[in-house]
Amino acid sequence: MAAGVALLGCGGGPATEGANSNRAGTASGQALDPAAFAAGACVAFGPTRGDRHETVFLDAGHGGIDPGGVGTTESGRAIDEADETLPVELDAMALLRARGFRVVVSRTGDSTVVRLGPGDESGGVLTLQGSHDDVVARDLCANDADARVLLGIYFDAGSTAQNAGSLTAYDPARSFAASNIRLATLVQRDVVADLDAQGWGIPDDGVVPDTTLGSFVGDPSAGGIAGEAASYDHLLLIGPAATGFFSTPSAMPGAVIEPLYVTDPFEGTIAASRHGQEVMARGIATAIETFLAPPASRRRATTSAGGKN
Repeated sequence: MAAGVALLGCGGGPATEGANSNRAGTASGQALDPAAFAAGACVAFGPTRGDRHETVFLDAGHGGIDPGGVGTTESGRAIDEADETLPVELDAMALLRARGFRVVVSRTGDSTVVRLGPGDESGGVLTLQGSHDDVVARDLCANDADARVLLGIYFDAGSTAQNAGSLTAYDPARSFAASNIRLATLVQRDVVADLDAQGWGIPDDGVVPDTTLGSFVGDPSAGGIAGEAASYDHLLLIGPAATGFFSTPSAMPGAVIEPLYVTDPFEGTIAASRHGQEVMARGIATAIETFLAPPASRRRATTSAGGKN
């Protein structure tokens, strides 16, 4: 489910579910700050072909003791959101690296992003403070990476198996809101188009401001972080600062995509399949490349200058 938190995603035939393992190639990464982040979290990977000298930040939602939403496949296998967001992130990373981008990912394995401290967990689950700290750590990682763009990859979970569809959220309160909208529109368009190209017919729930998703954690009457979380009407991953609650927001355009519901067995099967994960990653990579492409006028000027040399 989005940013864990308001506190704080072959043609024609069905996907074939299967157990996931980490994609190859993560051993070549460099941890940005091992002392600040959990082992295997906030890791940078250089381009594998060319070098555009631009950095993309990808966040695989949830992880470690936070499984995220829990769903099921058509065969009845239980799946956790965190297990399915990670392969999509790693596949998109590989595609973007091959297109010349440096990519920093929030996590490379089944872990939190924050290095858990006192008060972050209780009884083997994240506390409200821990959930807050884990999403904040993702923003800190994106900022440390000096990323040009941030994308959170999450899945949705509904109250019934009939809930289905894909949406992408942006924050309208940031100074770069217009860029947020443009990014979200590209991501939603390209991911849904690639899903539809498989004949899966995923409902397109569109591009929405994160303020419409509402705060669904905390208690307004409780005071402290619980009260602050309940009144913070944004997704923490892409939202603005809030005095006393959140002081380190992301410094670049961002969006959060929830391409499928893990609680819909049909969509859950796609989310848990290697093919489905690769399809979503392809749409994500295409959208980000388009978003970061230089304006046509700049491309023409560069080409003209190159032709005179």
